[in-house]
Amino acid sequence: MNFIEELRWRGMLHDMTPGAEEKLAEGSQTAYIGFDPTAASLTIGNYVQVMMLSFWQRTGNKPIVLMGGATGRIGDPSGKDKERVLKTEEELDKNLAAQVEQFKRFLKFGDGETDAVMVNNLDFYKEMNVLEFLRKVGKTLTVSYMMSKDSVKNRLETGLSFTEFSYQLLQAYDFQCLYEKNDCNFQIGGSDQWGNITSGTEFIRRNAEGKAFAITTPLLTKADGSKFGKSAEGNIWMDPKLTSPYKFYQFWINADDADIPKYFRYFSFKTKEEIEGLEKEHADNPRALKKIIAEELTRRVHSDEAFASVMNVSDLLFAKNIAPEQLKEMPESDLQAVAGEIPSYEVPKDRIKDGLNIANLMVEQTQIQKSNGEVRRAVQNNAISINKTKLADFNALITTDMLLHGKYLMLENGKKNKYLIQFV
Repeated sequence: MNFIEELRWRGMLHDMTPGAEEKLAEGSQTAYIGFDPTAASLTIGNYVQVMMLSFWQRTGNKPIVLMGGATGRIGDPSGKDKERVLKTEEELDKNLAAQVEQFKRFLKFGDGETDAVMVNNLDFYKEMNVLEFLRKVGKTLTVSYMMSKDSVKNRLETGLSFTEFSYQLLQAYDFQCLYEKNDCNFQIGGSDQWGNITSGTEFIRRNAEGKAFAITTPLLTKADGSKFGKSAEGNIWMDPKLTSPYKFYQFWINADDADIPKYFRYFSFKTKEEIEGLEKEHADNPRALKKIIAEELTRRVHSDEAFASVMNVSDLLFAKNIAPEQLKEMPESDLQAVAGEIPSYEVPKDRIKDGLNIANLMVEQTQIQKSNGEVRRAVQNNAISINKTKLADFNALITTDMLLHGKYLMLENGKKNKYLIQFV
């Protein structure tokens, strides 16, 4: 199967320039996608384009990841209704380094025919002064041509600086540089990048007397029309320090049932037959499908170990019959993840040195309950558990030898109210 056929059945093909499919039929080709380092991590919104490069590589072609060390300093007006706030060069360089490490997990880099290559477009401009840029780059396109692009037209009323207006020139020249230096004749991107990409094909036609091609994918949205890649709490990042593997997994589990067929086609490496078979098998159980795609992506984006941790956290939060021994064996990293999902309190460790009464803990130290009487009734009703063991005696003391990893205490009041106490 070739790349275009792969995109078609997955519903990932929005548009392409004439001749693109015929060019691909000639044999292995080189394509690039640009990524500006405007954040410290890629998001799963970016991952749509990472998947495009993955499919490109898996169908026998060579991908180039173009890091926007230069374009990130300018700001792309595409899809924005107002001017971007420019980040410092130090922040952009730090973001770029972090994203480079992320890409290494998703594509095979090396010297082989289809191995991915990493390029920083700052290398195209760092020795070029403004006069050389205006003569070499600025003369290629007319102002009327540039203003015909949607990314420009959509911003004329709200305001567009010359800086962002010139972004189109940089992206177009990037394509020309990669065409000349890396034999790259395809650029791939989201549908909102069509104008910038075709400006690049025009640069190559005029300045290099060559033929280059554009391929775009639809902008992925949720069933309710909202932007993909965000949750109620904000962006879903691919850095576990910014979005925990547990929250990442839960994003897919909590997705709208109507979105799951699209998510499988955009993000799974399963074949057409495998995906359609799963959809038929679980036609009446969309949650089973969500678990399959959530597991595949959590393992790939994070790790097998991270997925195992997610399952531990899920069991602790939702399973009914977790044994105290299972809780004691749980790694500290998993408990830290739990602390981010349920109410968590910090209590000075010296308060437990000589033993701590449950009422003191729940009323004075954490305010989980309002009075000693409420705590006493909860104990009498067999509702209080410490580290998955029921507390039968209101006067029993909690001691340091009960702490998990010398720091944590799992407190439950009834079936649904779970708390993690950290003694620091």
